Amino acid sequence: MQGTLSKMANALGQPAQYALRVGDEQLPLNERIGQPLTLTYTGKIFCDACGRKTSKSYSQGHCFPCMKKLARCDMCIMKPETCHFAQGTCREPQWGETHCMIPHYVYLANTSGLKVGITRHSQIPTRWLDQGATQALPILKVATRQLSGLVEVELAKLVADKTNWRAMLKGAGEPVDLKAEADRLLPAIEATLTELGSRFGVDAIERLDEEVVTIDYPVDSYPTKIASHNFDKQPEVSGTLLGIKGQYLIFDTGVINIRKFTGYEVSVG
Repeated sequence: MQGTLSKMANALGQPAQYALRVGDEQLPLNERIGQPLTLTYTGKIFCDACGRKTSKSYSQGHCFPCMKKLARCDMCIMKPETCHFAQGTCREPQWGETHCMIPHYVYLANTSGLKVGITRHSQIPTRWLDQGATQALPILKVATRQLSGLVEVELAKLVADKTNWRAMLKGAGEPVDLKAEADRLLPAIEATLTELGSRFGVDAIERLDEEVVTIDYPVDSYPTKIASHNFDKQPEVSGTLLGIKGQYLIFDTGVINIRKFTGYEVSVG
């Protein structure tokens, strides 16, 4: 099997189910745990958007021209509170309509500990699986991506908004009472929620009463020390596959973030 990498496909299950996307094919990975697996980088990178060959990958799998022109590569994707769609300056207004001007969720998750995050309504539970969350709880449903970002900024003053990927890969971590944390955090930003409701409309923010989602990952054993594989430094990644968590393959020789190498052409054996 040979082709360009994309982020791994995943789905909830007992444990979560993963497949490696290689070109147009998918390789089921759960059944490969405990077995040898080799990924060999051919030295070629192809843009995930336009398909052209590129010497370097930008914004997780794009060539430089696409990185400069596509809305999905704009800074507001990393900082949604800076969305400028309403100003008429979105790089791709139609893309913005379908990806940003739609309902988003604000959630709490347990990845390397308690964190806050946001995601499109269509990306639950994919987003949680991509981050390696062992628990997740949607707490608010909001009208747009920008609004979710504005709420996240306030919550991030009280709780982490990033995952410590090294800690995430060392084990499942201690359980967190996400409902209790929601009860603690939401009143603390009540003034901000009221102000945003006045600004964007009383129906723009919906408080949720959901159940906590618990996620198990297909991992035989976690590493005690994290060593990272990098195709740019070593074209062959090989070893016994010990598990999968987030977008990482865990080998007995180290770990590799598959999403980081979107667009890299590899052969799999």
